Amino acid sequence: MKERTLKVLEFDKILMKLASKMETSIGSDYLSKEAVSADINIVVTKQKATTEGVRKIISKGQPPFGGIYKIRDYVKRAELSGVLSPGMLLKIGDNLRGSRLMRNYILLESDQSEPDSFVILTSLGKRLNKNTDLEDSIFNAIINDEEISDNASSKLRSIRREINNKNQMIKTKLSSMVSSPSYQKYLQDAIITMRNDRYVLPVKVEYKNQVKGMIHDQSSTGATLFIEPMQIVTLNNELSTLAIEEKKEIERILAELSAMVADFGEPLKENETVLAELDFIFAKAKLSLDLRCQEPILNTDMIINIKKGRHPLIPASDVVPIDIWLGKGFKTLIITGPNTGGKTVSLKTLGLFVLMTQFGLHIPANSGSEIGIFSNIFADIGDEQSIEQSLSTFSSHMKNIVEIFNEIEDNALVLLDEVGAGTDPVEGAALATAILDRLNQYNIVTAATTHYSELKIYALTQPGVINGSVEFDVETLSPTYRVLIGVPGKSNAFEISKKLGLKPEVIEQARGLIETNNIEFEDALLKIDRDRRETEEAKEEILRLQSEQAALKEIIKREERKIAEQKDKILKDAKYEARKLLEATKNESFTIISRLEKYSSDLDKASRKDINDIRDAINQSIKDMSESGYVLETHDGNEDIQLWDHVFISSLNQKGQVVSEPANDGKVTVQAGALKLNVPINTLKKIKPEIVEVKPKGYRKGFDMTNKNIKTSIDLRGMSLEEAFLEIDKYLDDAYLSGLNEVQLIHGKGTGVLRQGITEFLRKHQLVKDYRLGEFGEGGSGITVVKFK
Repeated sequence: MKERTLKVLEFDKILMKLASKMETSIGSDYLSKEAVSADINIVVTKQKATTEGVRKIISKGQPPFGGIYKIRDYVKRAELSGVLSPGMLLKIGDNLRGSRLMRNYILLESDQSEPDSFVILTSLGKRLNKNTDLEDSIFNAIINDEEISDNASSKLRSIRREINNKNQMIKTKLSSMVSSPSYQKYLQDAIITMRNDRYVLPVKVEYKNQVKGMIHDQSSTGATLFIEPMQIVTLNNELSTLAIEEKKEIERILAELSAMVADFGEPLKENETVLAELDFIFAKAKLSLDLRCQEPILNTDMIINIKKGRHPLIPASDVVPIDIWLGKGFKTLIITGPNTGGKTVSLKTLGLFVLMTQFGLHIPANSGSEIGIFSNIFADIGDEQSIEQSLSTFSSHMKNIVEIFNEIEDNALVLLDEVGAGTDPVEGAALATAILDRLNQYNIVTAATTHYSELKIYALTQPGVINGSVEFDVETLSPTYRVLIGVPGKSNAFEISKKLGLKPEVIEQARGLIETNNIEFEDALLKIDRDRRETEEAKEEILRLQSEQAALKEIIKREERKIAEQKDKILKDAKYEARKLLEATKNESFTIISRLEKYSSDLDKASRKDINDIRDAINQSIKDMSESGYVLETHDGNEDIQLWDHVFISSLNQKGQVVSEPANDGKVTVQAGALKLNVPINTLKKIKPEIVEVKPKGYRKGFDMTNKNIKTSIDLRGMSLEEAFLEIDKYLDDAYLSGLNEVQLIHGKGTGVLRQGITEFLRKHQLVKDYRLGEFGEGGSGITVVKFK
């Protein structure tokens, strides 16, 4: 692409935005070498890479680019048997760590549900090489740019230990000398210092002969000599030897690490290459997220269809999205309209989106936008008049257009701003028409802006050419920046002048100076614009109504789903309650039958048959309900069921009588033969009472146990509560079935614990109607009198 085109379309500013997203210097170098591509395959790959980068950041957060440096020169030095400094080795270690972290970021925890989601990133991630041995060796041996760790080698640790010991010995000797009264008068200060890497004492010059040793330095005043006492010369010599050994060992360690770097040189250089490309990809992804971009649909048919495109250099609060298309059905678009109406911005947006796409960047537009791949882009936008080159506005435009015609090629995109402007309007319009006509003959995709009415007429009559305009609100005297395809723009000069207060007679005189056909054309444009607005308003109203209808449909669907869910929940709860009721009934029935069977030997044949019939009926009812899924049959209109009503229990296929008022949970207690059940009132059906033969008091239907020796009292004294409850439960069943209406429970007075427990037990018992403590003559508080229902 021509450098001038990139500049006038402000693509360089986009690259500056992209550069600000780069994390590493190697990534910035990579960016500087990238260029806009006209190869569809390369563009597709670049776009997919950007999309993968966006998805990876969204799924895993920002990529780890910390500690990535340029190390290629260091690696080359090591490969040439050079010894690397600690700082160089640390940067290589940082790159190894960064490569390892980046490899894990890309390859670990990938979205397994979509194996093709990160094809490009996965390929790059696999090219990153790990060498934990080299990485650990570097960080284990080097602390910072100037310091080698004691852990670098056992020999270095030993040498440094010796150095510390020698230093301590020297300081001890010198400290004893400094603190000695005999030496203190010779010293300028009671301190230990160093000169030429050797320990010395500051001695007064007049006492130099009293302190035997080597003179290393003299103060600036000459009053002090820095003398190394003879007592520590040997130790200082040994310390210097150890320092030399330490230096040699450090050089050996650095040489060894440098050799390891050289052996791993090619993978290190490959890592740098891959990391640079990854930095470029993720920078594009970050820019895409910042600008709320989408990957465009690519084509080789030179078709552009931008949906709600936003110029990326205009602040988000100010930018107006535009819809603009070109290349399908027509090759040339002529945009007309008033100044400051957005014609040039629309032209720049068109060209900039093509450049961004072919560079591998996403575009700030809605999903579904299409961008064609062009071999080149030519743009003549803006006023480039030059005093130095003696070029007027018209001359500068013509110079650019001449270059365009000299370099034009197939599959190119041409953008012309104010074509033919800056000269006589008649000649300018004719020249502009000829330029656009020639480009149309060359089948070049072209977008141009103009004020010439002649070009509007040309677009209306020429195949492959279409009018476009930028909308202007005459009422507010401000542009809306909307691009309208297929509608020629109107200058609105008279309307704007009228709004601004120009006298009507001046405007009418101006109208009279325009040729009749021009006035009719402008009036036709005005009518077209008015009709268009009315059509758009009608369309918006239709869309609004459709939207409301869709919203109502969605509300109805949600309500239907809610009702269905509530129905399912109610049914599910009913089944659950039915299961609970069934299990409770089953357990209670079997308990009573098992107790009855204990006395079957004492019953007559008819009573035993009744017991068997009840057991069979219960089993059959349970079986029927199990096979039907425990679904309760409900009955409407059961609000009038009252105490003592006769009812039919549909879940048990049994008849019974209501013996309690309805509870808050909608349940009542029903006496069904010997069973007393709590059932939902809506599962009961009110029936007429059966006419039965009146029996003597105390008679229990189906059972005759009057022959059994059942006492009217039971002695519970000395029993624990658990033992007493078992005896009372069995005794009350026997007494009830034998026809007794009242019995006595003898528990004694004692501490009252047994009496209180029995009272609580009787309060919940289903056969007990009432109970009281004994009266005087019955045993008083030592007995409890129980009455049956």
